[in-house]
Amino acid sequence: MAFTYCCADGRNRMSDEISKLPPHVQERLLRLQQLQQTLQTVLAQKQQVELELTEIEQALSELQKMADDAIIYQAMGSLLVKAEKAKVTTDLNERKELLNMRTQVLGKQEERLRGQLKDLQAKLQKDLGPISPS
Repeated sequence: MAFTYCCADGRNRMSDEISKLPPHVQERLLRLQQLQQTLQTVLAQKQQVELELTEIEQALSELQKMADDAIIYQAMGSLLVKAEKAKVTTDLNERKELLNMRTQVLGKQEERLRGQLKDLQAKLQKDLGPISPS
C-alpha cells in the first residue's frame, strides 16, 4: 500500500491527506506498511526455502536410484568434489530436516503477521470510518 502520488503542481497530495489524520492513525498506517513489508520478506524467504527443499528431495530421489558404489560428485562452492553416496545422502537428509523446521517457523511467522495485519486493518477501518472524503 503506497501512500504517495504526485500531482501536477508538484505537491504530494496523499501525504497531505495523511498529515491531516490524527497521530495515532498515522502511526497505525506506518505500522501497517511495516507489517506488509515484513510479510513480503517472510513470504520470499519461505518460497526460497521451499525451492531448496524441492531440489534436495529431487537429489535424494536420484541418489536412491543409484548403486551404493556409484561415483558421485558434490558441489563445494565452484568445485565438484568426489563424495560417497552415504555421506551425501546423510548431508542432504540433515539439510532437508533443517529446512523443514525453517519452513515451519516461517509459516508461523506468516500466520502471526497475517493476524496482526487483519487486526490493524480492522482498527484502521474503525478509525477512518467516520471520516468522509472532502
